[in-house]
Amino acid sequence: MRITCFIRYQIDPFQREQFKQYAENWGRIIPRCGGDLIGYFLPHEGSNDIAWGLIGFDSLAAYEAYRARLKTDAEGRANFNMAQEKRFILREERSFVEGVAGTLHQQAIG
Repeated sequence: MRITCFIRYQIDPFQREQFKQYAENWGRIIPRCGGDLIGYFLPHEGSNDIAWGLIGFDSLAAYEAYRARLKTDAEGRANFNMAQEKRFILREERSFVEGVAGTLHQQAIG
């Protein structure tokens, strides 16, 4: 069963660029530690303080193995520390979801 870790962030809208750098850093770290980075998303229109990160895994066990590798990754720890020091993430929520088979990557017909 393929799962996606859906992370919802409430960010300080005045520190958007710092969150962007944080997200770009994960672009190197997450794949190295075993996650399938689907992407990070910043607010564009509407709410200016909600951002998302989506990371795919083959199973919850694969997620747990990823988390263990992440804890020993020096760049990963530095990225976490930077976020804590600069305080641009106000709240973080994680949900685990699975895709509905007939709805993913559908092409227009007709």
